[in-house]
Amino acid sequence: MDTVSSDVIVKVDDRVRLLSTLLAATRFPDDEWQRNPHGSHLHARATRKRLADYDGQAAALSLQAQLDGQTPLDALFAAILTLKLPDFRFSGNGHFPDVFAEELQAFFNNADLQAWWDSEPDWQQSASDMNRLLEGMALKSFFHPFFGDIPETLVLMPNILYPSDQEITLRFEDQLIVIVPPRVAWGESPPWPYGEDPAHVYRAAIQNFGALLMREYLQNHSSKLAEVSQTPLPLNETLLTLFPTWEAQFTNIFCAAAVALYLEDHVSAREANAFALMERKTRGIDILPAAISVLRRYRSDLALGKYRELADFFASVPKAA
Repeated sequence: MDTVSSDVIVKVDDRVRLLSTLLAATRFPDDEWQRNPHGSHLHARATRKRLADYDGQAAALSLQAQLDGQTPLDALFAAILTLKLPDFRFSGNGHFPDVFAEELQAFFNNADLQAWWDSEPDWQQSASDMNRLLEGMALKSFFHPFFGDIPETLVLMPNILYPSDQEITLRFEDQLIVIVPPRVAWGESPPWPYGEDPAHVYRAAIQNFGALLMREYLQNHSSKLAEVSQTPLPLNETLLTLFPTWEAQFTNIFCAAAVALYLEDHVSAREANAFALMERKTRGIDILPAAISVLRRYRSDLALGKYRELADFFASVPKAA
């Protein structure tokens, strides 16, 4: 079920949903809660109960082996997108053994997952809410001053299963994909519905698409990056420890500033200030107000012809911040 909203496609993909469901039959939910105690979506809880007797199925054991081997989640989700449905055949999969396709099909059929998903209105409701919030969001236009034309399709996917407390970002074929759980609430409370937390959806889209685009942009301008990275960014020790490379530091500060910039321009100054305050409190991004000003100044100077592209501005970043 796909709906188009501006230049962002909102999609529920059965392959992603299958892997998210299979995670519920592994130790992943318990491990996730140990790392970050929080309530999960009612559908996620109900799915765990439904699959309580499926943890010994071959597909669940194979996925648990991948998790035990520290295979990154984004790699697992990228691999599952090479699965061809409804015939359960992989093409180009580099992580799962060949027999995994048969194991998945057996799991899908034995658990009667299609009927289970069809009985859950929150999947369609989540997609509809997300699509409504993104109506009129010209994200490619917003990013154009920084990255130029963006040929890839931007795809946002809601996920009311697992992982329930982190977003997955990946590039697949000609798509940039961000898989987004609803925002975690306090304690054991169920997470906020997408429709009641617009800023969460905007942040997830801008921050994660921005990170994918910025990483590629910096790779394509490696010589300029090598030159400018000799001058440290004025960050506190916490951020320097979390993000040890200039590339990671710049990407994270840029993405946070871009979210605040979008919220201020297209939602409200109140939402932008609330986001900036949380980023400073929870992530220690004290430099965020200055970074927002830097991005505004860059956009203005770009329009005046002072710069041709973002790479021309790199040398000014440490001094401007």
